[in-house]
Amino acid sequence: MHGSVRLFLRLLTLGAAAFAGGCTTVTMTQPPETATEQLLITTAIDNAVANMTVAIPAGTRIYFDGSFFDGLDRDQKVLFPKYAMAAIREKLLQGGALLAEDRQSADMIVEARTGGQSIDHNALFVGIPSFSVPLPPSFVPVATPELAFYKRDRQTGVAKLAIVAYRQDNGAYAASSGSSFGSSNHTETTLLLVIDRITSDIEPKVLQARTH
Repeated sequence: MHGSVRLFLRLLTLGAAAFAGGCTTVTMTQPPETATEQLLITTAIDNAVANMTVAIPAGTRIYFDGSFFDGLDRDQKVLFPKYAMAAIREKLLQGGALLAEDRQSADMIVEARTGGQSIDHNALFVGIPSFSVPLPPSFVPVATPELAFYKRDRQTGVAKLAIVAYRQDNGAYAASSGSSFGSSNHTETTLLLVIDRITSDIEPKVLQARTH
């Protein structure tokens, strides 16, 4: 028997077994974003902040202004704006800046902004998708499990952050980080229904083994 024929028969057998014994699993999350989606965004933020460079002398007393940071209003869709601002504040403190309680007591005002904090989702599927089959006696449609000969589900978190600093006394430009980008990745690959591989940089390896 030719190898291609044997492979075809094997796939048919596996497909029949999956069809006979499979079931449709519904995943629900609270809040709406999954833990993976949340980690993708916050990891991208961490990486964008790590790539950020701003020349504020150590010992400078700064007032952090987050009023220009998108996502603080309820009608805006940017996730984790406060996390991003806290990460930027930590970066400035690690660089030797001192936080002032108000504008008047600060040497510089630091404004933070975001140009994007979201996820790109790209999926590639080769196989038989799930479809509805009416089963007797009531003929209520039942969804069949998908049969993936090859499936790749890739999610990429992206963040774009920036800060600008100016003198408190005269409003003159002092420093800027420019646009700082960060990304993260979580990819799940399935081959011939049974081989599943996860490539991810959002979790420690130990946590991946426990949650996947």
